[in-house]
Amino acid sequence: MEIKPIEASQTWPVRHEVMWPDRPFEFVQLEEDNLGLHFGVFEKEKLVSIVSCFIIEDEMQFRKLATLEEFQGKGFASVLLQYILDLAKEKKLSKVWCNARTHKKSFYEKFGMIETQQNFTKAGQEFTIMEVLL
Repeated sequence: MEIKPIEASQTWPVRHEVMWPDRPFEFVQLEEDNLGLHFGVFEKEKLVSIVSCFIIEDEMQFRKLATLEEFQGKGFASVLLQYILDLAKEKKLSKVWCNARTHKKSFYEKFGMIETQQNFTKAGQEFTIMEVLL
């Protein structure tokens, strides 16, 4: 398992397959991706898990944390999330937050993230904003 910086375009196939398979591929290609930092976990040179991070002032928002279905439950997303939390600490950021799919809240809670009680729906999916103060 290896974590490496990747290009925004490398995240799109995983995003599409895992998060929005019922939408057109263009749905996962976001204009603001060019402003982010993108990381991937590689298993035997195959990109299996991705995340996109956006730093504004002293906060980092991460988006689109996704792992290919056949690699889920094997710790790839956990290693990647810990990696970006450590990166945020190195950069002396004060907060890391995300728009978590509501049914995935317990995953983020394992990393000390708490629910903010701010919820919304996007394209039929329920989300809650979660954060951790560093």
